[in-house]
Amino acid sequence: MSGKHYPEEYREQIVKLARAGRSVASLAREFEPTEPTIRSWLAAANGTEPAAEVELRQEVRQLKRQVATLEEEKAILAKAAAWFAKETIKTPNRSLSS
Repeated sequence: MSGKHYPEEYREQIVKLARAGRSVASLAREFEPTEPTIRSWLAAANGTEPAAEVELRQEVRQLKRQVATLEEEKAILAKAAAWFAKETIKTPNRSLSS
């Protein structure tokens, strides 16, 4: 998931291009936002979608990205813990008294 927060001016420029006749697909190919993102910007700009719903959807996308990041970090930590456990078992037990 890509996604990030786009500045208002950037969104307005994409909406203007779409209203000028550019297809949503071509805008998505040329610029970073996905087709569904651009369509939601158009709907919000046209007043067909409440702004609160747009914000809620953006928040959900952001939270999904955070969950994906946390899951990746958790997997890395689990592998590290397993590696350290294995290394601890391999190391011979050294006695303090010589």
